[in-house]
Amino acid sequence: MSIERSVFIFAGLMIMLSLALGVEASPLFHSVNWLWLTAFVGANLFQTGFTGFCPLAIILKKAGLKPGGAF
Repeated sequence: MSIERSVFIFAGLMIMLSLALGVEASPLFHSVNWLWLTAFVGANLFQTGFTGFCPLAIILKKAGLKPGGAF
């Protein structure tokens, strides 16, 4: 699996998890403060699109995953 796919999978997982924990209609609801994680992940994806800098990609590269074309 490439770094890019891992980043997208992790970001998607974090967004879905934080929405499940932060939206009152969810059976997993804990606190609305979990929505801050959703905002953080979205902001990180936004800046990565412009700058190409992704902290998770750096960590995954050091962990031995193979880079693809984007990072």
